[in-house]
Amino acid sequence: MKKIKLLLVDDEKAFLDTITKRLEKRDLDVSTVYSGKEALAEIEKNKTLEVVVLDVKMPEMDGIQTLTGHATVETAIDGMKLGAFDYLMKPCDIDTLIGKVKGAAAKKREHEEKITEARIKEITERRV
Repeated sequence: MKKIKLLLVDDEKAFLDTITKRLEKRDLDVSTVYSGKEALAEIEKNKTLEVVVLDVKMPEMDGIQTLTGHATVETAIDGMKLGAFDYLMKPCDIDTLIGKVKGAAAKKREHEEKITEARIKEITERRV
């Protein structure tokens, strides 16, 4: 199984450095940025990213703003409605975080597989 490509977004450098080391030791491919704006640029540049872990409370552009692309900070439930896979309180247990990351990656991979299957079906039906 290929490594999960993960982007961590947090303005707390010491926290980000520590969690990155812990996740890399567990065989995850981790990239890091320190702001929502940097996250959006990295996501645009790196199309192989599978999971993004966003800190909700960051200066300038928080996690919900980064997720939605505009300022609508309400609750974790709103974030979930807007596409977040889950919501964890910081600090969280590393095994819980890894479980959520793996779950999100599996969901993304499954979604991409369904899209591929639908495209193949569409192409083969056109040829008939």
